[in-house]
This record gives sequence, C-alpha cells and structure tokens, in this order.
Amino acid sequence: MSDTSDHVRLEIDGAVAVVTMAKPPHNLLNGAFIDQLIGAFESAADAGGRAILLRSEMKHFSAGADVDGFGSEDGRSQDAAAVLERLEGVPLPTIAAVHGLALGGGFEVALACDFIICGASARLGLVEATLGLMPLLGGVQRVVDRAGASRGKEIAMFARRHDPVLLEKWGIVNVVVADDELGNASLSWARQLATGPNVSYAAIKRLAAITTSEGVRAADVVQDEAAKPVWASQDLQTGMTAYAETGPGTAIFQGR
Repeated sequence: MSDTSDHVRLEIDGAVAVVTMAKPPHNLLNGAFIDQLIGAFESAADAGGRAILLRSEMKHFSAGADVDGFGSEDGRSQDAAAVLERLEGVPLPTIAAVHGLALGGGFEVALACDFIICGASARLGLVEATLGLMPLLGGVQRVVDRAGASRGKEIAMFARRHDPVLLEKWGIVNVVVADDELGNASLSWARQLATGPNVSYAAIKRLAAITTSEGVRAADVVQDEAAKPVWASQDLQTGMTAYAETGPGTAIFQGR
C-alpha cells in the first residue's frame, strides 16, 4: 500500500510505515512540505503501520529550510509548537534514517523522531545562526534535552556541521553505521519496533514527553492513567501468555 503527495511518499513494508522525503534537490522545508510530512506521519497507523521509518531518497536527508520560499504562501511561517506536537504526538515509534546533510530544519525534523540512525558520512547541525536566525522548530530545546544546556548552546551558537559519531557520544544520535548499511540497519530497528507492544510504546512515549516538558513528578502523577490502556491491551495478554509458556529469562513479548 502506498500514499503519495507531491514530495512525501508513504508506503507500508510489512508493519513498517516508510515515509520517504523526495523534494528535489535537497528536501528543503517549506510550509507545504511540512504539512505533507505531518500528514504522512498521522496516516501511518490507519495505513497499517506499527512503526514509522523516515528517510530520504535525495542526496541529503534535508539541507534545511527553503529560504527562497520565505514570505510566499507555501513558505508561510509554521506554528512550531503545533508542528512538533503533531510529529512527536504520533503514538507509533519513529526512526529517522539520516544520510548526507541534516541541517537547520532538517536536523530539527530528525530530532522530533524517537530515534536517529546516521550513516557515517552524514553531517548534522543547527546552522541558523550563520544567517542571523535561531532554530525555529524546537532544535535548541531538543539538543539541550538530549545533551545538556552547555552542549546544546554550543551546537546552536557555533552552528557547525557535526560528525554523527560525536553526536552519538553526546547522546543526540542513537547509532552510527556505515553508509551502505544505513537502509538495512534503520529498517531492522523499525521492524523490531513494529513487532513490539505498541500500546506500551505509546504510553512510554507519553511519559517521556511529560518528563521532558514538565519533570519527573508530573509524569509520576499520570503514571497510573497512562498504564490503563496497557493493562487492557491484547499486547499484554500476548506477553503474559508467552511468559507462562517459556518462563523467566526469555523474551516475554514475541511480537506479532
């Protein structure tokens, strides 16, 4: 199954919703492109996806914003909070597979995913300060959340293009693989997540988001509420059945 918009393609590979960015030449972001990306993420579950893999078929993941489009209807200013809420609010686990450049808004889109896997030659950075701007899609907040205030300010203020191995050490990138292994490695992660307990994953994402924005105590307050759909899920019944059959010390949830 596939759903195609002008520059974003949604295809289902098994239980993985593969969202492919394909806006020549470098996936430069404007309002229409971001709307299409959000639409693909929000359509993934209804299309049969249980995990989302975001990738690019262009030379770069995304080289940033379409500066020439600023001020036009397609390049209209986005409500950053609304964009991030919709991208991050998708209950499915999300993975960004990054090759080439992920700069400015492109890096910010990757940061809105749960996991980032990079090819070794990728370069990532919040480069807006070189134009006298600041990151406008939550990049500062998200690198600070992942790497701490000092590193986050370094990334945003110096506006360098960073080696992904360094960003992995800083806790911003999850895994760095050889360039020719990026497709298989990212799809493997997505397939593993797609066979997992998605109701549990949605609760984990919710608690992690609350912890990031409001603190541990706020997440503690909604812990029991977040767990209610987990207790009622078929995923839990599958896991408990597997546990009863195999006993402790083995994988409890075997997936679907």
